[in-house]
Amino acid sequence: MSALNSDLQVDVAVIGGGPAGLMAAEVVSRAGHAVHVFDAMPSVGRKFLLAGKGGMNLTHAEPMAPFVQRYAERAELVGPLLQRFGPQAVRDWAAGLGIDTFVGTSSRVFPTDMKAAPLLRAWLHRLRHPDAGGAPVNFHMRHRWQGWVNPAESSEGDALRFNTPHGVLTMRARATVLALGGASWARLGSDGAWAPWLQGAGVAVAPLQPSNCGFDVAASGVHAEEEGWSAFFQERFAGQPLKSVVLDFTDSLGRHFKRRGEFVVTAGGVEGSLMYAASALIRDQIARSGRAIIHLDLLPDQSAEQVAAHTAHPRGSRSLSAHLKSRLGLGGIKMALLNELLDKATLHDPQALAKLLKALPLTLLRPRPIDEAISTAGGVAFDSLDEQLMVRERPGLFCAGEMLDWEAPTGGYLLTACLSSGVAAGEGVVRWLATTRSDAAGLPMT
Repeated sequence: MSALNSDLQVDVAVIGGGPAGLMAAEVVSRAGHAVHVFDAMPSVGRKFLLAGKGGMNLTHAEPMAPFVQRYAERAELVGPLLQRFGPQAVRDWAAGLGIDTFVGTSSRVFPTDMKAAPLLRAWLHRLRHPDAGGAPVNFHMRHRWQGWVNPAESSEGDALRFNTPHGVLTMRARATVLALGGASWARLGSDGAWAPWLQGAGVAVAPLQPSNCGFDVAASGVHAEEEGWSAFFQERFAGQPLKSVVLDFTDSLGRHFKRRGEFVVTAGGVEGSLMYAASALIRDQIARSGRAIIHLDLLPDQSAEQVAAHTAHPRGSRSLSAHLKSRLGLGGIKMALLNELLDKATLHDPQALAKLLKALPLTLLRPRPIDEAISTAGGVAFDSLDEQLMVRERPGLFCAGEMLDWEAPTGGYLLTACLSSGVAAGEGVVRWLATTRSDAAGLPMT
């Protein structure tokens, strides 16, 4: 780690050592400019490493048109960034670091060893020891950004303020890239503390919200007044997956989601890949009406007619559970969910039960806290930025990564957009430095 003296002038400051910040630093370094990366954590890339624990999903191999549409309402704004550095560019970049990739059965792209750490090590080595013509990147850990000395000032080179192990550091930079993440997983550095500082500096910031998140449930179906699962269901099934179901949801604006997959029952609700995929629609519906009702097809491999025939079949002396297990293969957590959500009269009404097996309502009351979410929505408004992601009212200040007002599902889309926005911000910095070089004559370069 390089040492800095208070009130020093540097070429470029990148604040935030996640994928977006590191990519911006690489682009600027490659152009020959000295870059200083600041991060509040003891080491960079902590959330990147956590995301790679179950297999480092780098990007997705679907065609560009549907890839861009994964960013929903922000597709038109994120699309140009992806055109500059998209899924194939991510794979080429990894290959340049000596990391081969492959496309999995779900079209997700992974390193061949499935690990994040080797990629991050190779990346940091190249940043510190760039090819000929590049400038080494300097890293400053445990430097927590605290905004500006004078946040109302908008002139180039306004003093940045950091809390460090050695006290308060103030410094000026000809260009600054903020890549501070959203507000999920605060223990890894993304705590959203930056939002009021940017707002105080005149930057429009949409409220941060959980994305790719779980939800709390109502206790017993659509009309429940209580919250959460029963003690029996919670003790018996919390942590277990509900596999091979179809989640069907239409919000009050007519937007529709329907997909097959699985999710996990938690102590107070639900989480997991299928819930994450629908989370934006569900979250927004809860914000409008106070709750959202999703429907689950517990038997997607059987038609409604087949299910109705099986539930209507005489069961004789067998219990309902044994009957449904024998006729429909229904048991375990799916049978427990029926008992949790339906009253006895409904359970013993063959026609009503058949309909509910194909469309079981589950009421979701609220998203889980933002710090538990995989990612966040909201952030710096694109209207506040130019095409190079520079703040219009604050020349020389750039923003990148998850702190921008966009969201995407898991599957490599989050990381790809972070990297592409880092490239855009880095290229913007290089252009900015070129246009202001004559004004910087006489400033010490580090």
